Amino acid sequence: MKAVVCSAISDDFSGVRVADLALPDPGFGEVRVRVLAASLNFPDLLLCQGKYQLKLDPPFTPGMDAAGVIEAVGDGVSDWQIGDAVVCGMRFGALAEYVVISTQHLQKKPEQMSFSEAASYQVAYLTAYVALVCRGNLQAGETLLVHGASGGVGMAAVDIGKLLGAKVIATGGSDEKLRQVSDYGADYVFNTKDGFRHQVKELTDGQGADVIYDPVGGDIFDESTRCINFNGRLLVIGFAGGRIATVSANIPLIKGFSVMGVRAGEYGRRFPEKGIANVKAIWDWARQGKTRPYVHSELPLSDIIEGFHRLQRREVVGKLVMKPSEA
Repeated sequence: MKAVVCSAISDDFSGVRVADLALPDPGFGEVRVRVLAASLNFPDLLLCQGKYQLKLDPPFTPGMDAAGVIEAVGDGVSDWQIGDAVVCGMRFGALAEYVVISTQHLQKKPEQMSFSEAASYQVAYLTAYVALVCRGNLQAGETLLVHGASGGVGMAAVDIGKLLGAKVIATGGSDEKLRQVSDYGADYVFNTKDGFRHQVKELTDGQGADVIYDPVGGDIFDESTRCINFNGRLLVIGFAGGRIATVSANIPLIKGFSVMGVRAGEYGRRFPEKGIANVKAIWDWARQGKTRPYVHSELPLSDIIEGFHRLQRREVVGKLVMKPSEA
């Protein structure tokens, strides 16, 4: 089978290629899935650059989200059958024509979702759910400020924020992409090149945002501390802007807000029962048609380096999907 393999850690992805690997056989409690779609997530890039919190020794196959059809079942599997359309949640390994996965990490693909949409869902929406529900305790009627709103996890936060009844303010660095975020449901959009704290204060009668969702860091984080409400929650999702920001302890003290780190996968590993409930909650929403990821474009698996570069250049709105196999 064909699979993306990172054989060496490098900033320019020179150690990443598509290679031929042996077709894996499912073991006890596992199935083999023919992958029809696998989405790219920013951690996939960081993993191949050695900059992610999970460190893997090469060679390895990146990829966290996949959707496809079960082709083979191992011993002990009774609830799944060959031909079932499924979604696979993985820490790595999804960017391949086939994956072997424990049935504990399978979801039935919602009928109304395409394979590309299904493969674009779990990582982004689980991140946003854990951030906004489990950590941020976002309430109906509160103001949610979403940074990096045109990215995969940003679009998911906009979607969930609206579902929870919040007023959603979205920021980004491209007017064109922000127009798509506005069409997706954000109440207000602001280009960060013009700043945003004064606009946020104006929209909240001088109080500031109740919850701030920040996958960018750097200057965006710094300015966020100046437009957050008392008892606000500033959620640290990541550092796509490159600089890991710091804050003097007197600022949250005086302004009465909390800074909270968000690692959705680790949250589920630390609290397994909550993790299972969180995954169930987002997929229930998907099956009820309450949430739907935004798929920007699709590429063949052979174009993986181009896909990485598109993410790196911030050209993608929502999710970019790789197509290892055709239906």
